[in-house]
Amino acid sequence: MSKDGPFRNPTPTVDVLIEVDGHPGTVVLIARRNQPQGWAIPGGFVDEGEYLADAAVREAKEETELDVELTELFHCYSDPSRDPRSHTVSTVFLARAAGTPSGSDDAAEAQVFALDALPSPIVFDHATILADYIAYRASGKRPPVRR
Repeated sequence: MSKDGPFRNPTPTVDVLIEVDGHPGTVVLIARRNQPQGWAIPGGFVDEGEYLADAAVREAKEETELDVELTELFHCYSDPSRDPRSHTVSTVFLARAAGTPSGSDDAAEAQVFALDALPSPIVFDHATILADYIAYRASGKRPPVRR
């Protein structure tokens, strides 16, 4: 306990940037069924006792019905205002999958979008993550460490 009461820690989450085989330069996004509504990178909360990578594979399957293969650990995002519901810290993975995504669980729909034709609005800090991913694909440089 802190002097101000119980500890208030950020909640761990994962997000998965999925490229569908045969469609380079694209990414799968979901239309959120719940608030905040808009387009998002598939992902969600890590369950207690769950490895981050396992959570990423599970969340991708739950929201897109795709079986993903994680290819890289991309970056972590921890801006305290990244999620309007609460302070979260997201570990973002890169992945690939075969097939056609379909919205499921808390995703109203899932679609493949060209990186140069992304939908709007994009919720949370996912526009920043997507911009970082686009820059990484072009330059090979990882996103900067942010405060």
